Amino acid sequence: MRKKIATALVALGVAGASVLATGTAGSHGYTDAPISRQKLCANGTVTGCGAIQWEPQSVEGPKGFPSGGPADGTICAGGNSRFAELDNPRGGAWPTTRLSGGQSYTFRWQFTAPHRTTDFKYYITRNGWDPTRPLTRAALDSQPFLTVPYGGQQPPYTLTHQGTVPSGKTGRHLILAVWTVHDTSNAFYACSDVQF
Repeated sequence: MRKKIATALVALGVAGASVLATGTAGSHGYTDAPISRQKLCANGTVTGCGAIQWEPQSVEGPKGFPSGGPADGTICAGGNSRFAELDNPRGGAWPTTRLSGGQSYTFRWQFTAPHRTTDFKYYITRNGWDPTRPLTRAALDSQPFLTVPYGGQQPPYTLTHQGTVPSGKTGRHLILAVWTVHDTSNAFYACSDVQF
């Protein structure tokens, strides 16, 4: 009897470890260059973040941005109410990454479960954007400043893109990175606060 119980416990442990290793459907990737709000919460730089501090890779929402995707005011959380702290502008006080307009920059994603990918797109706020308000489509330049097609390939666990930061920007801005998954109806969203 004890041997059967021990065998059952080992089987449950292996099954549990497999579930933890594969993650949930919403556990997949985030940007850390420039550092995203979810990564700032996960590394303890910003506190009072709620659940996102334990799962920065989970900011998943409907794809199709900007014509579809998360509603205005919920974009940084991917429309996911569990991570609403990411949409809170904190009075415009999120820590920033320093950038210079027109510079070449290496954008970096970290993945915990890479998916086949359609593309990566990077948007930036318009001049005059109010960093004390939640992000809306109207606050962003209408076109991404960088698009990286990925043709349905699966990225490695760390992926970098070289791109040019838009010139003509001054002061505080926000970069929205969107990773469009190829074979699901979702995308992943990451907001990074930057200072020119």
